[in-house]
Amino acid sequence: MDRQRVSALAHTHHPIAAPVSGVNVNKLLRRAGRGPAARILDLGCGQAAWAMQALAHHPDGHADAVDLSADALERAEAMATMRELADRLTLHERDARTYVPDGDYDLVLCVGATHAFGGFAGTLELAGRHVNPHGVLIVGDGFWETTPTPQALAALDAKPSDLTDLPGLIDTAADAGWYPVYAHVSDPAEWDDYEWSWTGSLLEWAVENPGHPDAPEAARIAQEHRNEWLRGYRGVLGFATLVLRRQTL
Repeated sequence: MDRQRVSALAHTHHPIAAPVSGVNVNKLLRRAGRGPAARILDLGCGQAAWAMQALAHHPDGHADAVDLSADALERAEAMATMRELADRLTLHERDARTYVPDGDYDLVLCVGATHAFGGFAGTLELAGRHVNPHGVLIVGDGFWETTPTPQALAALDAKPSDLTDLPGLIDTAADAGWYPVYAHVSDPAEWDDYEWSWTGSLLEWAVENPGHPDAPEAARIAQEHRNEWLRGYRGVLGFATLVLRRQTL
């Protein structure tokens, strides 16, 4: 199956494509504290769940949401229509790295999509260029909760140097000229909800579409992913979402 289609199906029941609960999404957006007419940009938006929730906090605002996945953007369009947000949300099917905005933004989001910019440091540099001088950048990325085990590294196809620990994330932000004015570290319950939703959504789709040629592959991917999570990186891979402001001192 195409990776983008797998992701769109896997996030059916958890369109916030990160281990963050809806309550904590709202808490992070409230801490961003932008005005009612804020301009918002969501890079690597998936189904644009973050962008749409940000619009709920900014009733006179407008959001641009950028992603390569046509499947995810199709779902985003349908949800925006249902939530009566379609007139305030513009979806862009393109590479987030090459997105050229019309002006700058009060709030820029990149949560669970830092791979699009080559990692956390690259996201701070490239996504940060779209933030106006008084704006806010919200970035969510992984870190090592504990020393990565061989099983975790194999499951994630990663090297120990691919991620840092939580203090290292903060140091990277500081070195790039950003202050973390707030942060949320995902707890085990948020991780479990996200992973069970991810694998369960794929398995449900396979069960409900037994004649589809992709059904066996969807079930295989879900079970392989579940095994990698439960026997590999569960309790090892952490996730932090940082609310960042530019250093001005």
